[in-house]
Amino acid sequence: MSKGKLIVLEGIDGSGKSSQYRRLCERMERDKIAYNHIVFPRYDKESSALIRLYLGGAFGSKPSDVNAYTAATFFAVDRFASYRDDWGKIYESGGLILSDRYTTSNAVHQGCKLPDGELPEFFSWLADLEYVKMGLPRPDLVIYLDVDIDIATRRIRRREAKTHTHADIHEKDTEYLRRCLHTADMAAAHYGWTRIACSRDGLEREADEKNDEIYSVILNTLDI
Repeated sequence: MSKGKLIVLEGIDGSGKSSQYRRLCERMERDKIAYNHIVFPRYDKESSALIRLYLGGAFGSKPSDVNAYTAATFFAVDRFASYRDDWGKIYESGGLILSDRYTTSNAVHQGCKLPDGELPEFFSWLADLEYVKMGLPRPDLVIYLDVDIDIATRRIRRREAKTHTHADIHEKDTEYLRRCLHTADMAAAHYGWTRIACSRDGLEREADEKNDEIYSVILNTLDI
């Protein structure tokens, strides 16, 4: 049996990614498209222990306190465990996997710690680590939510107020998020991601409008 399809939704903190992912799941269920959903990191699993320590500030209060290669490995190990424990057999049997974040997040959130000149090497190292050395599948489609820094930071602050939670060390650092956006732009070009603009003429697009565009791209990839 041929392997399945892996579709990834990616975006920096505050891009509206989680909301769009939830909408996609609802649409697939409504349209009776069989799929399996996965979300990274898996904070409730033992394999994410180092991620939780890192994001909680145990290794330093700034993202740069842990270098890109070390932090990327924390997240890669959690993905490896999830593939072996959870969705690997489904994918290998031909199933459709819809993922909220993936290796793509390492490219953005860890790559942003490096100067531009070192990013191509890091992007290649990351692909080799996760797709070759660890044997994780390469995505068939990566949809990147292209957001600007003002919209992203507003969303993060609004979420904090609504949920009475505190931002992690990534979300607190506006300059880090700004660098993430620049790095994501380079990663999207390097890997060939599909971009979805989150604003038009300086105004944030409606969630439904963005979701329609995302869903259309997915259906085209699935030949539906």
